Amino acid sequence: MADPTVSTGKAGLPKRFFREARAEAGEGGFVLSLDGRPARTPGRAPLLLPTLGLGEAVAAEWNGQGDTIDPATMPLTRLANTAIDGVAREMEAVRADIARYAGSDLVAYRAGEPATLVAAQDAAWEPVLGWAREALGARFVLSQGVMFVQQPDDSLARVRERLEAESSPFRLAALHVMTTLTGSVLIPLMHVAGALEAQAAWEAAHVDERYQESHWGQDAEAALRLERREAEFVAASRLYRHVAD
Repeated sequence: MADPTVSTGKAGLPKRFFREARAEAGEGGFVLSLDGRPARTPGRAPLLLPTLGLGEAVAAEWNGQGDTIDPATMPLTRLANTAIDGVAREMEAVRADIARYAGSDLVAYRAGEPATLVAAQDAAWEPVLGWAREALGARFVLSQGVMFVQQPDDSLARVRERLEAESSPFRLAALHVMTTLTGSVLIPLMHVAGALEAQAAWEAAHVDERYQESHWGQDAEAALRLERREAEFVAASRLYRHVAD
C-alpha cells in the first residue's frame, strides 16, 4: 500500500516539491540545496558534491524535472548517492570488484571468424591493449572464443595499482559503472586517462553487437536497452570528468 504521507504523480512518481535546486558551498564541497534546504541521499547523508561543476550538473538534473521527479532521468544524482551511501564505505571492495574484470577483460577474447568481425575487433581492441602496455606496463594474453585464459599476475597487479590511485569514491563509483556496463576495465581506464573519447569507448565495447545489427538487423527492445545503458555510461564519464576537474 502506498504511503499516504507521500504525494505521488504520474505512474507513482513523487510530485515536485521545490522550485529551485542550487549547488551551495559547504564544508568539504558543494551541497545540493532545494529552495534553500540541504538535500539528502536515500541513506540520509548530505548530498555533498566534491566540485562545483558536479554540483551544478546535479542541480541541473533536479531543475530539469517537470511536475514529478523521475530518478530514471537523473543518472548523476543516482551515481552521487551510490558514491556517498555505498562506495565511500567500501572502497577496497569496489576496487577489488573492478580489478576482477582484468582477469577476463572483454578485449582479450576474440572471435575466430568471420573475418569481418575479427578485423573489427582488432581495430577496436588492439589500441586498448597497446595503451595498457604503454601506460600501465600490463600485457594481456588473447584467447579465441570463450575459453578462459589466465592473465599474467604482473599485469593484473598493474591494473590493481592503477585503481589504488583512485581515492575519490565518486570517481571509483564512476569507474565501477563504466566497467560493469562494458565488461572491460581496460576500456574505461583508457577513457578516463584521456586517450579514448566516451563515444569511442562505448563503441569499442560493443563491436560484437554492432556486427550482429549490421547482419541481422536491429531489435527494437534490445536497441532501447542498449541506449539506456549508453546513457548510464555517458553519465558516469561526466561524473568522473567533473571530479577530475
